[in-house]
Amino acid sequence: MTVLQRLLAEMAAANDRLLATAASLSDADVLAPSRLPGWSRGHVLVHVARNADSHLNLLTWARTGIVTPQYPSMAVRERQIESRAALPAAELVADIKDSVARLDAAIRDLPDQAWQAPVGGLRPPPHPAWYILVRRLRELGMHHVDLGAGHHPSDWPAAFVRRELHDCHRMWGHEHSTVGAVRFTGSSLPPWPDLGQGPAVEGAPTDILAWLTGRSAGEGVKVVPVGRSWQPGAAGSDLPPAPPWLTMTAPADLPATPPKDYP
Repeated sequence: MTVLQRLLAEMAAANDRLLATAASLSDADVLAPSRLPGWSRGHVLVHVARNADSHLNLLTWARTGIVTPQYPSMAVRERQIESRAALPAAELVADIKDSVARLDAAIRDLPDQAWQAPVGGLRPPPHPAWYILVRRLRELGMHHVDLGAGHHPSDWPAAFVRRELHDCHRMWGHEHSTVGAVRFTGSSLPPWPDLGQGPAVEGAPTDILAWLTGRSAGEGVKVVPVGRSWQPGAAGSDLPPAPPWLTMTAPADLPATPPKDYP
């Protein structure tokens, strides 16, 4: 057994959770602002649907060997989202269900050897096709919170938090880092030293992940007296700004063959 079975089970559960939240929204609710600046909840829901279709494009690339970009361009991506964001809630939910069904069918039909095929996103580096499942789970987990409809970082499953922290660390942009080290409280996760310029910070894993990914202002995260000094900004916060997140599509050295587990 490889990690694929576990990731697929996680994806099914994440789809169910997000669809339950989406189905609870009224037409007025989907027009209300989300937690993402400039986007309504409808924008977020359309993005989740089109993101499923974009990962289907990558699976097509893996299956056929023909380069099939995730999105034709960022401009096309934005037009697709904007054109449907004001649809009634029921249509947005149906759109997500249909896109999830298409992606699930493509996953079921993908030959075993195709999971090793290299594909690419909007940023380098390319990655093996099995990592598509990790990226889709990331979209579901983050954007469920972005809806601002009762799902919070504290609702993220422990496996999701552990994996996303693992990838945050592996894709860390040291040259743009605002912190020098990260420590985790209430967890067996080892500290992250030598991250770059800035102070050391500590917090529970979920709180750290929420801050690093822009899903919180840093609640539960604090500066600890280790590392280089930090001068707080005008707002007087003890925390520096969160460092850039997802500067890469995937870690650069992923195994081509789906591993037994990840991370």
